[in-house]
Amino acid sequence: MGTVVERELELRLVLSAGRSVAVPARLGYRTDDPYAVHLAFHVDSESPVHWTFARELLVEGVFRPCGQGDVRVWPSRSRGRGVVLLGLSSPDGDALLEAPAAQVSAWLERTLRVVPPGTEGGQPGLDDALARLLAR
Repeated sequence: MGTVVERELELRLVLSAGRSVAVPARLGYRTDDPYAVHLAFHVDSESPVHWTFARELLVEGVFRPCGQGDVRVWPSRSRGRGVVLLGLSSPDGDALLEAPAAQVSAWLERTLRVVPPGTEGGQPGLDDALARLLAR
């Protein structure tokens, strides 16, 4: 297993205009899966909800709206501070999560120092992981 970059943070699950609830979450990045970010959070369940999506999507979404389909990301402001909104859609339902932009950006910067953009394909173990995946 390679390097892991994690960040615990508090998201807000937006229920309606002006109404949200705190949601403990963890952002994760692993060099053995260099294109992806992993988000785990708890919402009224014993086990966490897990989402995996492109790191590039989150990097771009800090600055401008991006994504389509299951994951959309865009910058905004809430209660006088910068936030990153994540719109998640699945067959089980939809969720709008609000994350503190400064914390997300600082965590992303750490991942970009570990694996700079454009070098993801050269990470040790990527070929092995791909071979295991294709062998299934």
